Amino acid sequence: MLVMKIGQKIGLNITQLTNGSKSVRPPPVITGCIFMVKFIIITELFFQRTVHRVCRSVPESSRMNRATAKHLIERYFRQLTDGCGNGDCTNEFCASCRDFRPLDKNSAAAKALELFKINAKLCNPHPSEKDSLDGEMSETDLCPTKEDFSDVPYLTENTVCMILSFCEERGDYSALIRIIGRIFSNSDALTKSFRKDEPVDAENPDSCEPTDVDEQEKQSSETTGASLPDEGLDEMLDPCEVTVDIDALRRVYDRLLSLDQVEAALVNALVYLTPNMELDLEYLDVYETNPDYLNIFIIVLENSNLHSPEYLETALPQFCKAMSKLPVAALARLSKLWSRYGLAHIRRMTETFQQLITFTVVSNEYDGETLVNDDATVVAATQCLKVAFYASILGGAVDVEHNEEEEEDSESDELTLHELLGEERLYNKGPPVDPLEKELGVRPVDCIGPLLPYEDFVNESLNDVVEMDKDFTFFKVNAETKFSFQSCPFILSIITKNQGLYYDNRIRMYSERRLTALYSMVQGQQPNPYLKLKVRRDHIIDDALVRLEMISMENPSDLKKQLFVEFEGEQGVDEGGVSKEFFQLVLEEIFNPDIGMFSYDDDTKLFWFNSSSLENEAQYTLVGLVLGLAIYNNCILDVHFPMVVYRKLMGKKGTYLDLSDSHPSLYQSLKKLLEYGGNVEQDMMLTYQISHTDLFGNPILYDLKDQGDQIPVTEDNRQEFVDMYADYILNKSVESQFKAFKKGFLMVTKESPLKYLFRPEEIEMLICGSRKLDFEALEKTTEYDGGYSKDSQIIRDFWETIHSFGEEQKRLFLQFTTGTDRAPVGGLGKLKMIIAKNGSDTDRLPTSHTCFNALLLPEYSCKDKLRERLLKAITYAKGFGML
Repeated sequence: MLVMKIGQKIGLNITQLTNGSKSVRPPPVITGCIFMVKFIIITELFFQRTVHRVCRSVPESSRMNRATAKHLIERYFRQLTDGCGNGDCTNEFCASCRDFRPLDKNSAAAKALELFKINAKLCNPHPSEKDSLDGEMSETDLCPTKEDFSDVPYLTENTVCMILSFCEERGDYSALIRIIGRIFSNSDALTKSFRKDEPVDAENPDSCEPTDVDEQEKQSSETTGASLPDEGLDEMLDPCEVTVDIDALRRVYDRLLSLDQVEAALVNALVYLTPNMELDLEYLDVYETNPDYLNIFIIVLENSNLHSPEYLETALPQFCKAMSKLPVAALARLSKLWSRYGLAHIRRMTETFQQLITFTVVSNEYDGETLVNDDATVVAATQCLKVAFYASILGGAVDVEHNEEEEEDSESDELTLHELLGEERLYNKGPPVDPLEKELGVRPVDCIGPLLPYEDFVNESLNDVVEMDKDFTFFKVNAETKFSFQSCPFILSIITKNQGLYYDNRIRMYSERRLTALYSMVQGQQPNPYLKLKVRRDHIIDDALVRLEMISMENPSDLKKQLFVEFEGEQGVDEGGVSKEFFQLVLEEIFNPDIGMFSYDDDTKLFWFNSSSLENEAQYTLVGLVLGLAIYNNCILDVHFPMVVYRKLMGKKGTYLDLSDSHPSLYQSLKKLLEYGGNVEQDMMLTYQISHTDLFGNPILYDLKDQGDQIPVTEDNRQEFVDMYADYILNKSVESQFKAFKKGFLMVTKESPLKYLFRPEEIEMLICGSRKLDFEALEKTTEYDGGYSKDSQIIRDFWETIHSFGEEQKRLFLQFTTGTDRAPVGGLGKLKMIIAKNGSDTDRLPTSHTCFNALLLPEYSCKDKLRERLLKAITYAKGFGML
């Protein structure tokens, strides 16, 4: 009866309210009154429904623990009606204040809601008042002390804000520190914290909502995109479906990290938490049973202070070790999530892991016995950095569709000699696919442009201490028991990866040499441990083509032997220099425009396959063989291909964007077509029939579709037209030529880790070297022999002369001394040149050993004579002789 009377007094039928009638919209004051009537007589069910509606009217409280909301509103109501019991109270919102105007319960209820919204001041109850409080509310409920909040099971944004306000009023943050330490050191509590949807605790009746409220939450979840607790793992793999409220979490961190007192609590909690997490993940498969376990990592990694020294020493290393134990599916989910957070987040994650690696490396000493591969912290941080690396790829421009068809290897039941000798692991076809790469369905070669530059993932400190000979062994043989940094090639510089490739190539060479010796002993023949090519300078293409074609058909494994070239009628012994000149002469012949195998663009200075070439496919196979042999024998070539060639060698098809460097004029025309704002069909008058010129300049018509000349290009189909046009130019028109070219390249490199370790632009640098010539760096690394030193007068004159040369003269000198006019991978500073004394003053020209990058320089009497003799030597150098 009392309920009905109060309802009638405020003009509202209580039955309508409890039945959830949508036709009644009580004003806020009345809603507050009804809410507070609960404290007097109303049933628990009515309270739960009403408090839910009230909380939903407060913008931030939808994320708040309902028990906490109820507790605060009750305290404000008691403060407004009963006061704190302190006769000297100065809180204007307290009934014990002398200036306070008494309120009836309806007004107090409405006022309590207003105070809750603005987070107004709450008084400490006076000791004399504690015993007279309503028995329904404990002393702790009314007056939190330093031991308070022990019943808070997890954290939300509003819970943290409430505790912060409590601590700020008292100038004592011990309560906050305690609860931060307790929650952040407990995996279960942290998993439930900062959720978009509050975790339901069956043991807590306050968290159980009536059916209609659950339906409202379900509808709200469908509207806002928030995930429901009972969703399957497959749906939760979508990064948008994680249950952590990232925005609220970041706001909490902004407030917490501004307090010095909280930092130590977070560090200590993380130290305590991570060993348990590591055990849970490694032995209990906790993620498989509870995918929300990933919330812990999401929450911890939102801490922007993880890179600070307090974390780097203990907390972050342990956390990375735990993170590295996550299953691949969880790491993939985390990588997808980070890719949605954008550039700034990925950069912060990358810098955090990079700083940990650098800090650990510079704080320890490594040698041949103590390897960085055995440092658990560096290994774990590298594996965590991989997640950020793939997030950068996913967040950038990615093309996973346009892939070249890979030829499947034919399986043979016959045992190879390597298998008979137990060496099959060392000479397998290549490394397995990275599990995270497979899970994400994206490869580095699929990336057109990452969010972060690839260089940001290279750690120079690590590259300085990694022992690549040992790392290579782990990579090829002990991958299951030993960590190899080549399994995370993004962290290695191209110089370091080139060392790994060098070891791989050399071991294959030695293996083929050993097998040849074994076969020769069995068959009683003369051993032939090298890939020998005897060629005539005037017929170098014919001789090389015939010899290599015979080898590739009869015994392809001979291509894996060390190359040994001999020019007929010349005395030079190949220690590397003769091979360099062989490659140079072959390329000069092949790329000669008169032959017509490749077309040359005067604007870009690049070559492209001639679709109407009269040469057979064997010639293109030879070009591919030459490129493969150059990489295999560590020789630099002077070739000029657009980047799309190297992308195609790595398994990608050419697309419209690749036309920008291979066919820039065509690219600009197609770009204007895509951007044109007028009537495409009437103004452009294009059809699906295109034309290009053959070797002799004659036009050739080609239909991109059947009866293409009858299909106009319109605004709707212009993107399709552009894609088909690019596909024809870069793929279909040169399909036979490129297929033969790639076949020759793979004859040498198919079993190499080349494709796994290097990106297309790095493949180009391996083959072509660097065109940037830093002779200052070369001067610093040059060594001297035969009585010369860097302070010798002739040496000082020599470098002054070199620095005075023009660009072309410098390239001629480099060609004369090293056999190539390109700098090796890493620049001229990586080239070990030797200048040796070759007698006193004389009219003889300088000479060189290109095999050893050695210059034999007589001690000329003056600088002018030195310049004259040197220019003549580098200008007219050709051929080899015995000195």
